[in-house]
Amino acid sequence: MGRSDQKSATRGAGLTQALSGRTGSVVHLTHNDLDAVGSDAIHRRKYGDVFTIWCSVGRFLTNLDTVASSPGRGDLLSISDLGYQQGVEKRLARARSNGWRIEWRDHHRWRDEEARAVKKKTGLLHIDVTTCATGIVARDLAPGDAVAEEIARIVCDYDLWKHQDPRSKMLGQVVMRKGCREHVRDNLVQGTITDEKVENEYAEILREMERDITRSLRHTTIIERGRYRIAFAPLYGYPSETAHTIRDELDTDIEVIVSGNGRISIRSVPPISHLIAREFDGGGHPHAAGGTFPFNILDRILFWAVKRNRHYRHLADVANTIG
Repeated sequence: MGRSDQKSATRGAGLTQALSGRTGSVVHLTHNDLDAVGSDAIHRRKYGDVFTIWCSVGRFLTNLDTVASSPGRGDLLSISDLGYQQGVEKRLARARSNGWRIEWRDHHRWRDEEARAVKKKTGLLHIDVTTCATGIVARDLAPGDAVAEEIARIVCDYDLWKHQDPRSKMLGQVVMRKGCREHVRDNLVQGTITDEKVENEYAEILREMERDITRSLRHTTIIERGRYRIAFAPLYGYPSETAHTIRDELDTDIEVIVSGNGRISIRSVPPISHLIAREFDGGGHPHAAGGTFPFNILDRILFWAVKRNRHYRHLADVANTIG
């Protein structure tokens, strides 16, 4: 990890100190998947020295708080691949008053009133649900750049589940491995899509994936009432692939993959994943989104012991109330 990269786990004083020592004039606050990696690569092709903050959805407001409270000095805060969250407006206002210029590019679904509120607090807000965030960034920051266009094509192939280029799935998996995100990003900056390291990492991932999905299937709980057949499964790795395997084998409408800390990944045949996720402090896309179950200590113990918890039925009830 380079000096100008900050992990999503960076907290409080550590991030504040790193921001104060930044050498570039662009801070890029983005997600932590392939779409974020592609967006960051294009930022670096455009600006060179970029201070990158990789950020989970759950850490977005906290990290934005830290940036907003740091002196902006007229520098650019560029946000990408992160959707609206309640309360973001006051943080943007603080950032602007503290000297930051703000641009936000995203491809998640926003309500009209959310977009209007955020647009008042930013110099640019570009939302386009027809492409990936990298596609928006490439169009805005690097028009006519053939490398940026290729990066966007490959990233969108994975992020929008087109599956026309096998390299996109390879990169989408590899960037989630420890130490690989920056390697893939730096390759993309130079126009390199894959290399020996990426191929070797992916071969190992395929072996792990088969094992992890089998474990998740073994502990899957089905709730079928109302309109939907919903699967809940513990996460051992690879949430998207786990969800799709469950759908193929168990003929489900909605798949919820649950981590031990309460984080959930939602996949659905009906376009309601993002609506369900909003009820669990999250968001995303109509067919793929994420949120959080508010686990207490007992929830964690029961989930560890029996791989299920009381929140399953609550989510099922929420799903069945959505039109």
